[in-house]
Amino acid sequence: MHHAIRAAAIRPQTRDAARQETRRDPKDLQDPHLFRHISLIAFLAWVGLGADGLSSSAYGPEEAFKNLGEHTYLAVFLAAATAFTVLIIAASYSRVIEHFPFGGGGYVVASRLLGPRAGVVSGSALIVDYVLTISISIAAGGDAVFSVLPDGASWSNLIIAGLPLKLHIELLGVLVLVLLNLRGVKESVTVLMPIFLAFLLTHAVILGTGIGLHLGRAHEVVEEVSAGLSHGMSTLGLGGLLLLFVRAYSLGGGTYTGIEAVSNGLQIMREPRVQTAKRTMAYMAISLAVTASGIILCYLLLDIRYADPDHTMNSLLAAKVAGGVRLLGLPVGKWFVFLTLLSEALLLFVAAQAGFIDGPRVMANMAHDSWFPHRFSALSDRLTMQNGVLLMGGAGFVMLLYTGGRVDALVVMYSINVFLTFSLTQIAMIRYWTKRETRRKQTDWKRHIWIHIVGGALCVTILTITVAEKFREGGWLTVLATSALIALCMAIKRHYAGVFARLKRLDQILEALPSQPAPKKALDPKKPTAVLLVGGYSGLGIHSLLTVLKLFPRYFQSVIFVTVGVVDSATFQGVEEVDRVREQAEQDLKKYVEHAQIAREYPRAIFFAGKLIFERERWFDRFLHNETAYAMQRRFQFAGLPMVVLPVRVLEE
Repeated sequence: MHHAIRAAAIRPQTRDAARQETRRDPKDLQDPHLFRHISLIAFLAWVGLGADGLSSSAYGPEEAFKNLGEHTYLAVFLAAATAFTVLIIAASYSRVIEHFPFGGGGYVVASRLLGPRAGVVSGSALIVDYVLTISISIAAGGDAVFSVLPDGASWSNLIIAGLPLKLHIELLGVLVLVLLNLRGVKESVTVLMPIFLAFLLTHAVILGTGIGLHLGRAHEVVEEVSAGLSHGMSTLGLGGLLLLFVRAYSLGGGTYTGIEAVSNGLQIMREPRVQTAKRTMAYMAISLAVTASGIILCYLLLDIRYADPDHTMNSLLAAKVAGGVRLLGLPVGKWFVFLTLLSEALLLFVAAQAGFIDGPRVMANMAHDSWFPHRFSALSDRLTMQNGVLLMGGAGFVMLLYTGGRVDALVVMYSINVFLTFSLTQIAMIRYWTKRETRRKQTDWKRHIWIHIVGGALCVTILTITVAEKFREGGWLTVLATSALIALCMAIKRHYAGVFARLKRLDQILEALPSQPAPKKALDPKKPTAVLLVGGYSGLGIHSLLTVLKLFPRYFQSVIFVTVGVVDSATFQGVEEVDRVREQAEQDLKKYVEHAQIAREYPRAIFFAGKLIFERERWFDRFLHNETAYAMQRRFQFAGLPMVVLPVRVLEE
C-alpha cells in the first residue's frame, strides 16, 4: 500500500499556547508592531532596569560613609571614587552590550569567553543575586515606608498571625509585583514610572540645595579636609589611612548593584537594540553616579552622622535641608521631606522589578543551554517568561520569610554575588582582548582593554574585602546557596546530555531508509489521515511514523507531517528571528518529503506526537520533559480534534 504524505508548517507559537482561551485570536508573530508593543524605549528601560541601581543610593552611600568612622573628611575622596567606579563599570558593560547584542550579560560573556563551567557559576550567582534583589528591595522599602509614618516603629512590630505587620506588607508587595509581571513587562514598568520620576525630582532638589548652599564655603571645606588628612596621617599613617578608606569604599559596594541589569535585559529593548541599551546604560550610570556621590558630599557638608537606628541618614539629610521650610505659614518643608522619603521607599519596591525582568531572562538563557529545565525558556500567551517570574517571586517570598525582612542580613548576602559576576565578566573581556586573533583583527585593542583591567581590579578588590569582612555575618549563606544551585544546574545538564545521547541512537534508522521516494498516487481525501507532529528531521520522527503504521496497519491512506517552530526567549527577538525559525522548520519538512508522496489535507485526520517514556521514570523526568506534547494535546482535545501521544522509549545505559 502506498501512503501519500504531505508536509506542512504551522505558525510558530509559544510552548504553552495551549493555555490560551480558544476565543482569543492568536498573536501574529510576523507583525513588527507586536515587537514594538512589548519592547521598551531607553527611557522606559531606564525606569524598569535603572531603578535597581538608583535605589541602592538609599543604603549604599550610607554604609560607606558610616565605615569612615571619625575620618569623615575622606568623604570627598569617597564620593569621587564612588562616581568613578559607577562610570567605569557602566562603560565596561557598554562594551559587553556591543559584543553580545542579544543579551545574557555576565552569563553569556563568561560562557563564551571562559567556558561553560565559568558560565554556570556566573549564571547561578546572577539568579541568586536577582532573588536577593527582590528580597532586599522589598525589605528596605518596607523599612523606609514605616520610618516615614507617624509612630511607624509601633505599627511595624504589630504581630498579626504570628508575623509583624511590616513583613505582611512586604510579602504582599512581592505578590503584587508577580501579578504585574505576569501581565507583561511594559505594563508593569508603565505603572511604576510615576514613582521613579518622583524620586528623581525630589532628590535632585535635596542634592542641589544641599550642595548649592555650601558652594560659598568651598575653601573652608578644602581646609577642613587638609587638616583632617594631616591628623589622619599622624595617627594612622599612610598605610592605615588607605586601608580605612578602601574598607569603607568596599563595604559600600551595594551602591553599584544593578549596573549589569541592562546588559542582561537587551531582549526587551526597542530597535536598534544596541543603541537603545547603551543609551539606557548612560542614563543609569549618570543618574547613579550623581545621586550616590552627591549624597556622600551632603553628609559631609551638612555634618550628617549615623545616630538613630530608627532613622536613615537620608531621612536626616532631607530633614536638615528642607524640614524647616514654611510657606504662607504652612509646613511645606515637612510635606516635601515626607514626599522625598516616600518616593525613596516606593522606589525600593520598584527596584525589585529588575529581579523580575532579568532573573527569568538569565534562567531562560541557561535553559537554552540545558543548565535549567527547558520549560524556563518558554513564553506564555502574554509573551512573558511565566515560569521564571513565578520562581523568582516564590524564592524572594521565601527569603523574606527566612530573614524576617531584615535588611542587614540580606545586604551582606546581596553584594557578594554581584561582584562575583562583575569580576568574571571583566576577566572574560580581558581574555577576549588579549586573544591573538582579536589583536590581529583590531590593532587598537589596547585602547579597549584598559577599561576592563581597571574595572576588574576594582571589582576583585571589593569582592575580596566584602567576603573577608562579612563571611561570618551571613556571607556564608550566599556561598552555600550559590554552590547548591551550581550543583543542581550541573545535575540537570548531565541528565539532558544523557537523554539526548540515548535518543541519538534512533538516527541509525535513517541509514535504512530507501533512497528513492514512493511513486505518487492519487488517494481519496475522505480516507483516514495520520498527522504527525515533528520537531525536526531525525530518527525520532521516522520512528514515530513507523510506530503509527505498526499500530494501525493498512488503516491510514495518507500521512501529513506538521512541524512546530517553537518560539522561545532565545528566538523571540524580532520578526527576523521568527522568519529564521520558520525557514528552518520548512527545510526539515522537505527532508521528510523526499521519502513521501505529497497529497492534500484530509478531513479524517488523527494527530500524533511523541512522549518520552523512561525505563525507570523519576519525579524530575516528568518535570524536565514532555511539556510541549502535553500542552499541544490539551489544545487539540479542547478544540475537539483527536490526538494520540505515542510512546518513545528511553532505555537506561
